[in-house]
Amino acid sequence: MGRSTDPKRTSLFSGILILFTIAHFAHHLLAASLYPLLPFIRNNFKLDYTRSAGVVSAFSFANGIGQLPGGWLADRIDSRILIALGISGVALAGILIGFSQTYVMLLVFLVLMGALGGGYHPSAAPTVASLVEPKVRGRALGLHEIGAGVAFFIVPVIAAAIGASLGWRVSFIALAIPTLIYGVVFYQILRRRAGSTKARQVEIDYHDETSLTIPGRIRRLVAFLILIVASGAIVHSALAFLTLYIVDELGASEQAAATLLSVMQSAGLWASVAGGYLSDRLGKVKVVVTINLVTAACIYLLTHASFGVEIGTFLLIIGICTFMRLTVSEAYIMEYTTKRRRSTVYGIYYFSMTETGAVLAPVMGNMIDHFGFHVSFAVASIALVSVTLICSLFLWRSRE
Repeated sequence: MGRSTDPKRTSLFSGILILFTIAHFAHHLLAASLYPLLPFIRNNFKLDYTRSAGVVSAFSFANGIGQLPGGWLADRIDSRILIALGISGVALAGILIGFSQTYVMLLVFLVLMGALGGGYHPSAAPTVASLVEPKVRGRALGLHEIGAGVAFFIVPVIAAAIGASLGWRVSFIALAIPTLIYGVVFYQILRRRAGSTKARQVEIDYHDETSLTIPGRIRRLVAFLILIVASGAIVHSALAFLTLYIVDELGASEQAAATLLSVMQSAGLWASVAGGYLSDRLGKVKVVVTINLVTAACIYLLTHASFGVEIGTFLLIIGICTFMRLTVSEAYIMEYTTKRRRSTVYGIYYFSMTETGAVLAPVMGNMIDHFGFHVSFAVASIALVSVTLICSLFLWRSRE
């Protein structure tokens, strides 16, 4: 199933695509609970800020590194195994986290959870895209992306509620058990759907063969990856300090800052499909360039907006652009990579997105310490525009 679970195309919003969307939700369920449970973990182990950051970094770093071997393996073994590990394997690690009695045990199991989840995206994205006709590929990937959007929108509230009443360990275990069950059931569904070994290896992908004959394909693919990775890292490095800006500069409460973040995350409930639709109709490069320019403007205007509706509107627009960008990126990679190397390229993409953002965040923090939020956000906005314009020169004549 590394390239397709079935030789026949399926329609958009079919049962298997809905199941993949739920699978994506399940994959992110425990990761989405980590941030809201961090205060409970900090209090339990009496951690300072540095060691508290280590809790999040342990998972994020391992998950980012895990994308590389995950993508490489997905091109060489049955990717259903990696999808199952990305759901049930993550759930097993989540149960172990629930039984952690020391800080070191917690870090070890967080690393395990991140590593086991590394193979999901490089396996699931090309599989979802191969299930539908090329003309609706962006919309199918957008539908799949909704699963992650829903997870990061509603799971923090559920996890925090369980953590407050029963403890953070129970919260991890309670969320992990249904995740584990779904992963096993979904794997069995994919096995039955695959049919014979010969059928699993069939993929009707005439559109890919046409795309791969376009001159300069590799150059455009590299330029597009640089554009997406750099722009995503710039945006996330700025947004990492957003709650601090809202609290420290605008004088809002922590709860109000968290509410505004949920407004931004709410875009994940629908913007992914909208981004896929626009990329299918207008072209992927045009959509990404437009999204980046709109995002740059919003980042700059954040420090000039008043608390409430103004800043909430800019955050919602940034959220819409972020989820759209993810969908368009996956669709472009699918179109401009060979079947034998597709998951490997996805792995490189997800790894670069995760680790580059982690590197730029301290740079942004140091800039804020020395020059303040207004200058730092303006620099981020200018950098985003510059990267977009430079890379677009290489992509302008892309034939989509």
